[in-house]
Amino acid sequence: MTSIRLRDVLTVLEGLYPQDSAQSWDRVGLVTGDPEQPVRRIHAAVDPTLEVIAQARDAGADLLITHHPLLLRGVHSVATTSAKGAAITSLVVGDVALYVAHTNADVAEPGVNTALAAACGLASTEPLSTEEDRPMGRVGDLDEPVTLADFAARLAAALPSAPAGIRVAGPAEAPVRRVALLGGAGDGLVDAAVAAGADVYVTADLRHHPVLEAREEAAARGGTPYLVDAGHWATEWLWLEEMLERVVGALAAAGHDVVGLDTHVSTICTDPWSFTVGARPLQGDPQ
Repeated sequence: MTSIRLRDVLTVLEGLYPQDSAQSWDRVGLVTGDPEQPVRRIHAAVDPTLEVIAQARDAGADLLITHHPLLLRGVHSVATTSAKGAAITSLVVGDVALYVAHTNADVAEPGVNTALAAACGLASTEPLSTEEDRPMGRVGDLDEPVTLADFAARLAAALPSAPAGIRVAGPAEAPVRRVALLGGAGDGLVDAAVAAGADVYVTADLRHHPVLEAREEAAARGGTPYLVDAGHWATEWLWLEEMLERVVGALAAAGHDVVGLDTHVSTICTDPWSFTVGARPLQGDPQ
C-alpha cells in the first residue's frame, strides 16, 4: 500500500505547475483536504462538477485534480442550497482533497497548450503572446500544408467528442500550415494570431461579434487567420493524462513508492451543451 501523503503530491504539483505562474486573477492550489491525509488514488477532470465529484468519491479517490477552479469568485456561503456549497460539502464529507491547476497549467511546458498543439499536429511551437510576463498560447508550423477541412477533421479525431463538435470560420478548401492556438476561451488573442502570421487559430468560446469582425478584417489579408472553435472542455481535457503521468513520475523520482498509487482521468463530458440540431453540413457532405 502506498505511503504517499497529500503534502508529497502538493510538492510535486507545485514543482510542475508553480502557483506563482498563474494569472493574478486566478485561484489555484489546494481547495479542500488535509496535507497529511494519505493518497492512494488520484482522479483528474477539467471541471469540479457535482457529477465529477460523485464519480471521484465512488471510485475511492483521495485527491481530485481539476483544471478549472471551483471557487474562482468569492462566496459567502457553502450551504448545500447552492451548487458550489453542495460541491464543497461533498468533497469534505467524502474526504476528497481538491487541487486546482488552471492558468499555471496553461503556461507550463509541457502543459495544456502544448497538449493541444500536439493534437493540432505541431511538433515544435513557441509562445503566441505574453500577458503579465507569462507566455500565452502556442504557434507553430505543420510539416506540410493541408486544407482547412482536413485540418479540422484531424483535430476532431484527436479531441474527445463533445456535443457541439467543432465550428470553423473559413473556406473548407483553403490551405493552412501555420497554426496558432489557445486552449479554452481565446477570442482575446485573435490579434496575436494575426501578428504571428497564422493561417488558422484554434481556441474555444468564440463569440459572434469578435469572429464576424475578425473575418471581415481578414478579407483584406487574403482571409487568414481562419478560426476554429474546438470547444472549451475538449481543448483542455487532453492535458489530464499527461499531467497524471508527470505527477506519478515525479513522485517516483523523489523516492516515493508509487506501486500502489492509482490514477484515473474522468471521461465525463462537462461541456455544458447536450446536443445540436440542424447544423448545416459541409458543402459536398451527404445530407
